[in-house]
Amino acid sequence: MVLQKVKIILEMIKFEHSIFALPFAFMGAVLGSIVVEHAWPTWSEILWVTVAMVGARSAAMSLNRLIDRFIDAKNPRTATRAIPAGLISVSEVLIFIIVSFALLFLAASQLNMLAVKLLPLAVLVLIVYSYTKRFTWLCHFVLGAAIGLGPLGGWVATTGQIDATAMLLFFSVMLWTAGFDIIYACQDADFDVREGLFSIPSRFGVANGLIIARLCHTLTVIGFFTLYFISDLSIWFLIGVIVSAVILIYEHSLVKPTDLSKLNVAFFNMNGILSVVMFAFTMIDLVMS
Repeated sequence: MVLQKVKIILEMIKFEHSIFALPFAFMGAVLGSIVVEHAWPTWSEILWVTVAMVGARSAAMSLNRLIDRFIDAKNPRTATRAIPAGLISVSEVLIFIIVSFALLFLAASQLNMLAVKLLPLAVLVLIVYSYTKRFTWLCHFVLGAAIGLGPLGGWVATTGQIDATAMLLFFSVMLWTAGFDIIYACQDADFDVREGLFSIPSRFGVANGLIIARLCHTLTVIGFFTLYFISDLSIWFLIGVIVSAVILIYEHSLVKPTDLSKLNVAFFNMNGILSVVMFAFTMIDLVMS
């Protein structure tokens, strides 16, 4: 019974989509360690970065589903999710959230003091995000900040500090996330308008929303190019940035204001591939250097 409930929760939070955030967290950890410490991160640090990311994402996604359960019940696209469908109770989800946050706290305590000191800020962002769609169309950027904390947290985990390079990585990932979240929100634009919810597509229209998403992703690529120039990285990282730019161009070619039928491919497949590509080429770069 317990295992069945856990399975339902993992399906509810799309646990397999951790692929979005984990590669960037590892990228922050490895890049930070090499650039600042001039050494590879230890396996212990990588382990606790992984635990922290799993805990943080699981808590955040579960909170989102819990907080949005009444909204989800009204939306035909989301009405079959576990909580509105009655597959799992609020109390069971709360227990899972507590356990997930406990994992995050444990991981931070095993890393360094800065990681512990930044925990309240990270938890605040993870909690606040789910409420932002109720009062601001900037909600996509709050989600971006939540995901951007992954690579920033990885950097902090292995270096115990934050510098300009770490913040550039944070903002690049934040804009990447905001861009694809704007694309994803296009499918609910009409519903959001009816329910008085806020998003860029519901505020400015789907066509303008896709333009803003393109702008976010253009700035993402610029951010990664800048990271290449200020971090003394080699041609391999640059190739990764170029491949990622091509992926983003293809992603945007899949969605049009009048045709969102390929939105899920653009959202899930392309962004999962991009995060893996950026991490893989970062690793190749650092190994070959």
